[in-house]
Amino acid sequence: MEPIRTTGLEKYLSVVGGYENEFAKWLSRVKKILKRYRDDTRGQSGNETAKFNILWSNVQTLIPAVYSKLPKADVSRRFGDSDPVSRVAGMLLERALDFEIEHYPDFRNAMRHCVEDRFLGGRGVAWARYEPHVRTQEMPDDGLEITNTIEDGESAEMQMPEEIEYECAVVDYVHWRDFGHSQARTWDEVTCVWRWVYMGYDALVERFGEEKAKKIPLDQGPEPLNAYNESKKSQNRAKICELWDKETLKVYWFSKSVPDFIDVREDPLGLEGFFPCPKPLYATTTSDNLIPVPDFTLYQDQAQELDILSDRIDGLVKSLRVRGVYDASQPALQRLLTEGDNNSLIPVDKWLAFGEKGGLKGSIDLLPLDTLANALLNCYRAREDIKSQIYEITGISDIIRGTSFASETATAQQIKGQYAGLRLRSMQEDVALFASDLIRLKAQIICQLFQPQTILQYAAAQQMSPADQQLIPQALQLLADKPLRNFRIEVASDSLVQIDEAQNKQDRLEFVQAYGGFLEK
Repeated sequence: MEPIRTTGLEKYLSVVGGYENEFAKWLSRVKKILKRYRDDTRGQSGNETAKFNILWSNVQTLIPAVYSKLPKADVSRRFGDSDPVSRVAGMLLERALDFEIEHYPDFRNAMRHCVEDRFLGGRGVAWARYEPHVRTQEMPDDGLEITNTIEDGESAEMQMPEEIEYECAVVDYVHWRDFGHSQARTWDEVTCVWRWVYMGYDALVERFGEEKAKKIPLDQGPEPLNAYNESKKSQNRAKICELWDKETLKVYWFSKSVPDFIDVREDPLGLEGFFPCPKPLYATTTSDNLIPVPDFTLYQDQAQELDILSDRIDGLVKSLRVRGVYDASQPALQRLLTEGDNNSLIPVDKWLAFGEKGGLKGSIDLLPLDTLANALLNCYRAREDIKSQIYEITGISDIIRGTSFASETATAQQIKGQYAGLRLRSMQEDVALFASDLIRLKAQIICQLFQPQTILQYAAAQQMSPADQQLIPQALQLLADKPLRNFRIEVASDSLVQIDEAQNKQDRLEFVQAYGGFLEK
């Protein structure tokens, strides 16, 4: 019997159900793409055909081209006024962000998985949250002060004050199956977002309390990618939905197995955009809906032709063997190809009769290999043509892949690299914007929820100049008041990829020459 739902919960269950119906086809498509990327279909149901995994090659080429290094936050004053307090505040925030990004692995892992999801499924999602680690203060040595505060039936542990040991602004990677949003045409129209979290009993007790944790069944687990791993699916967790509604400015926690909300809270982070996640890192979308189109979908027909040709080539290569027939009355001919070595002769009985039959040409006939060799060469040419079509669709030119023709001039290669970089530059800007939005969320959490001493520790304020240290109290007050209004936080796209050392040296040399000429004049 279905549990009776409350009116508010029914509303959000309907929103979640509408998303699942709308994105069901996309979820099924992403599963197939991931299986092809991992080559999981090989060996199943006797499928041992040769393949050319162009999907893996393209993804492994594009990911380092758009993201290969941790981003570096650039915090600057929104307006260029001569304000030493704002300068010190910007230094504190930038240092704290650098410590968070470099010290904790959560941001690094989230960015890597999101970029990978963007090139496979077409959507990468990350989620920011505040995580304080609280500890109980130690009891004084004499114990007199704590003993006096204990009342009847109360333990000393309940009376012990708590303090924050350390705190961090965590960025969680959200799996492409565990994220959802209200149905909308564009991201600006989205009114609520949610993510599914799998929690064990201890985590439920810590988050919701023991009384509520006992009412939540532990009958869920992350869904495996492959159907044949269904038996290995863990069933010892609770699937909890964390939904953020921008219209009510509240956060709801619920489960499909519980007839009421588990928890409801007012805006816990106080972010400017309310949502704890930035706009997802999308591949191809249109203004009609937010269902992404994976890149592989746009060239899957060519990839299938590539697999067919690779299988044909594999068969032709295996067929390129010396085969034929020979006169059974001369068994020595069989030894000609198996035992014949350099400067060795095979004896033949009845030589005169063997010569009258035409000798070796009249006693043995080999299968012609010219037809097979020509077919193999044509298959190789056709495969290269299809690869060129795929690279044209995806925008991966031969310059990006690191190959070129020796006959091409340096100017021709430079022109090809500039035109090939147009689409690549757009992808890099999308990743940089996604990283910037994540860092802005971290900055707001740091400024609004962190203790002042935590910010000073992360920023190594004791290493600043004495003049700047005198301005720290005023700078902390400025950070606590709408940091995004006073500061500009950005990530340069060039800081996410490996720098071209040759181009970097050339730019520096040109600058030195130009500056030297300016000084002479």
